Amino acid sequence: MEEIIFVTHNKGKIASAKKFLKDVNFQIFEYELDEPRSDDIMYISKVKVMEAYKLVNKPCISIDCGFFIDELNGFPRAFVNFTLDTIGLTGILKLMEGKENRCCRFKECLSYYDGEEFKQFVGTHEGDLAKSISGNNGKEKWSDLWYIFIPQNSSKTLAEMTEEEKALRNKNDNSNHTMKLFADWYKESYLK
Repeated sequence: MEEIIFVTHNKGKIASAKKFLKDVNFQIFEYELDEPRSDDIMYISKVKVMEAYKLVNKPCISIDCGFFIDELNGFPRAFVNFTLDTIGLTGILKLMEGKENRCCRFKECLSYYDGEEFKQFVGTHEGDLAKSISGNNGKEKWSDLWYIFIPQNSSKTLAEMTEEEKALRNKNDNSNHTMKLFADWYKESYLK
């Protein structure tokens, strides 16, 4: 089985990959890839996986994620890091003061490239925006947004959930986890 390289420096993404890609031979190459200025997560993920492939010359995956708040016309979209660095969680919550519609979602795109085949997997995780910052750090935390994101069918932020609650949520969740979609496709395509 050929090794797949996941080029990332995000500790939460690494922890998630270890959970979802158990049956895939993958290695982590910790490196911060350049991120193009765009609000299209599929485009960003594609550019990053192509850069990763040039860097390691082996099959690679790259994930990009955006956060979309309905009441704010989708803000901050793919500009999550910039938003967190500038206005932070407090600023996001300030923008939402007095707003009834708190629907939001994470959208993620995992891109795979092996030098010939290019494939993308897209997932969405629906939820609501909390009214305050709440929770603790966890090893799977991809983003500080976990402190204000309440997944669908839950009353707790991701950061408030125990590992058991997250595992149960993942098992019963109707969302598409891109790493799981990728692992299922890869096993079906290459590990028969």
